[in-house]
Amino acid sequence: MLKVGYIGLGLMGKSMARNILKAGFPLVVHNRSRAAVDELVAEGAQAAFSPKGVAEQVDVVFTNLPDSPDVELVALGAEGIIAGAREGLIFVDNSTIKPATARAFAEKLGERGVQCLDAPVSGGDIGARQGTLTIMVGGPEEALERVRPVLEALGKKITHIGGTGAGQIAKAANQIMVAAQMVAMGELLVFAQKAGADPRKVVEAIRGGAAQCWTLDVKPPRLFAGNRRPGFKAFMQAKDLNIVLETARQYSIPLPSAAVDAQLYNAMLQNEMGNLDNSAVLGILEMLAGIELESGDPA
Repeated sequence: MLKVGYIGLGLMGKSMARNILKAGFPLVVHNRSRAAVDELVAEGAQAAFSPKGVAEQVDVVFTNLPDSPDVELVALGAEGIIAGAREGLIFVDNSTIKPATARAFAEKLGERGVQCLDAPVSGGDIGARQGTLTIMVGGPEEALERVRPVLEALGKKITHIGGTGAGQIAKAANQIMVAAQMVAMGELLVFAQKAGADPRKVVEAIRGGAAQCWTLDVKPPRLFAGNRRPGFKAFMQAKDLNIVLETARQYSIPLPSAAVDAQLYNAMLQNEMGNLDNSAVLGILEMLAGIELESGDPA
């Protein structure tokens, strides 16, 4: 059985690491904040005190980190994975970063005999906890097949998209659709409320038709209850959309809708909403519409 390392025990990473442990894989964990490490050690994991220390002990090392600079430090830093790497190690990055950056990291680690998979995920905190994530994989197919049993502890759908960077391209495409759905949901809730219809009834009606989607199935009950706590933080959605737009510029791809969505999410950051759920982009639309949120107000 593969010995697994997991670095980055945040909102999703901790749950994903826990599912690897529950599946019976020996697990070594590392995180900048030690509380999550201590929690998993109490459940049977081993602790390491640097990414290098993780890499030295395992057959496959996962990372789940906020952005490209974080992955670069963990993978290529002085105490990074590369410092503890050996021929045959597999590096699986669950972070969402630019495709070009994933390719650059794979080239550098490949010089040390490390096979790299970019394997971003979709499904939010619920999918991470339940082990039902969608996993989009770029990189060598033989490396994927070797780590597939571990990925099966994390997700219900694992798709090999193509070569290195292809997983990140798929995730960027996913985030175009996610943002569009979140913004459209916010618009329809504000539209219904200001035009004089009950937003709850509107959602109930349109969920049975062509507008049905995961966002309308999952998010409205939380919003109607006044819950804007994060399943996926808005600042991460903003970061992902910036990745989308940077990649689009690189390939001269017009993305007018995604560009507007990115502006709305960046407005969340400017209005100190970055740690709310990505569905809370509704708050920016409320501000634009002149809606004052009252206690218990569904919108």
